[in-house]
Amino acid sequence: MSEEHGSRDATEVVVVTGASGGVGRATARAFAARGASVALLARGEQRLQGAARDVREAGGRALPLVVDVSDAEAVDAAAERVERELGPIDVWVNAAFSTVFAPVPEIKPEEFRRATEVTYFGFVYGTQAALRRMVPRDRGTIVQVGSALAYRGVPLQAVYCGAKHAIQGFTESLRCELLHDRSGVRVTMVQLPGLNTPQFSWVLSRLSRHPQPVPPVYQPEVAAQGILYAADHPQRREHWVGGSTVATLLGQRFAAGLLDRYLARTGYDSQQTDDAVDPSRPVNLWEPADGAAGRDYGAHGVFDQQAHERSAQLWLSRHRRPLAVGAALAGAAGTALAAGLRPRAQGGGLTVAGRRRR
Repeated sequence: MSEEHGSRDATEVVVVTGASGGVGRATARAFAARGASVALLARGEQRLQGAARDVREAGGRALPLVVDVSDAEAVDAAAERVERELGPIDVWVNAAFSTVFAPVPEIKPEEFRRATEVTYFGFVYGTQAALRRMVPRDRGTIVQVGSALAYRGVPLQAVYCGAKHAIQGFTESLRCELLHDRSGVRVTMVQLPGLNTPQFSWVLSRLSRHPQPVPPVYQPEVAAQGILYAADHPQRREHWVGGSTVATLLGQRFAAGLLDRYLARTGYDSQQTDDAVDPSRPVNLWEPADGAAGRDYGAHGVFDQQAHERSAQLWLSRHRRPLAVGAALAGAAGTALAAGLRPRAQGGGLTVAGRRRR
């Protein structure tokens, strides 16, 4: 077995779809950094090779596979090859997507169909391929990479929001089925904020200005940290990454109508820069934006200067259990101290350590 394809002695075998760029690429590199064997699924062969180099440089084993996730048979064949060459799949991360930036009337039916096939059905087919192998073993974790937009639609992104809403509903149904079967397989979803990924340089756009993520913007490595944490803690049905995700999801829950009006007023400008769209830019809806202008886009987009490299909310979420224990201990200590200093009902004076002050 070749070194490129790894070996069966790895402690963890991970599949990442959409692994050639953005969140998928950052996630593959993060799993590799802890010694995992990583199967990389994407359409663009040149960028897949770049992702494979990232994985090997980070300390993992790489198996790059050219796959269009909208092809169910191809996804299942890829899963079979992963298990044959790397071993049983422990974690399957669905992250591949494609979309269109445009108002709804300007999106062609075939564009809606194609983006939905990649973004929604790609998750379905990946999940099914993972389940066929995990369920008989009664173990394994599926991580669905979602977005705050899985709950809250925004203007100009109806294609993406519709697919992410569908993934949310699909995942909830699957979770119930696994619980019914008392399966050891786990599924969880990670809801992400606006990220500095290359999609804004290759997405099909009919906007007059260059599209951008809704601020605040985070680096894809922040998302990767959340995805790894979700893979390690799949008992939580959802993981939220970024303070803006929390604010959006809570706002949708308690003030959806106000959000409608707010986004109607701000959503167009906030998703576009001041720069005109380059008419020669690549478009990856139908074909991979592979090697455009000789460039491997990597994980990052063009918004490095404004992207945050860490999230306080994610840190708090990952450490909420020890923080809760610490808060409980502090509360207990405070209660004990207050009890020790409480005035006696009779005899007057304060007690310190159970003794009356003289």
